[in-house]
Amino acid sequence: MKKIDIAVVDYGMGNLRSVSKALEHVAPTKTVLVTSNPEDIANAERIVFPGQGAMPDCMRELDSRGLHDAVLHAAKNKPFLGICIGMQMLFEHSEEGDAAGLDLLKGHVKRFSAADMKDSQGAKLKVPHMGWNQVYQAKPNVPHALWHNIADGERFYYVHSYYVQPADDSIISGFSEYPKRFTSAIATDNLFAVQFHPEKSAGAGLQMLSNFVSWKP
Repeated sequence: MKKIDIAVVDYGMGNLRSVSKALEHVAPTKTVLVTSNPEDIANAERIVFPGQGAMPDCMRELDSRGLHDAVLHAAKNKPFLGICIGMQMLFEHSEEGDAAGLDLLKGHVKRFSAADMKDSQGAKLKVPHMGWNQVYQAKPNVPHALWHNIADGERFYYVHSYYVQPADDSIISGFSEYPKRFTSAIATDNLFAVQFHPEKSAGAGLQMLSNFVSWKP
């Protein structure tokens, strides 16, 4: 069987080409495979779990392709990077479509409150939250390996209307403000997940992906 260094999970809902191309760019000697085969996920050394779209659709597609158990097992046992919806799906439940998640992590996915959508000057903010925003590391004095060579407060690219609210604050690894603080990165054991899109975030995003490729949790 061909060696798979990095498997990018394909359940029909992610921006797979940009993710895989970014990984190939930072890890030219590694085998990067976009796959919907549970066996490939089981055999891969590392897993990237991206996603775009609505949470109910993502969960339905994940289940229909027989990927539910493979993703859960990988998230518990391998270096695992969740991106955008791929982060939200790791939690118990989402307000989007009243959808159940994978329940790997305790907490819920919330929609930005319309009542809060005003900046410091009172101007209305749009939902979805789209574009560049600063990401602050929750523990800058003891940074996670995936923040290596990334400045605290670096800007990353977002496209989302929902955000995760973990039950355990200790897993929060990064946060942004829109306008209130929301969780933008979580970390626990072998798992790291982000709400923003590192594959669309220029140099800082490529640095994060490079850090993931060399990460040894």
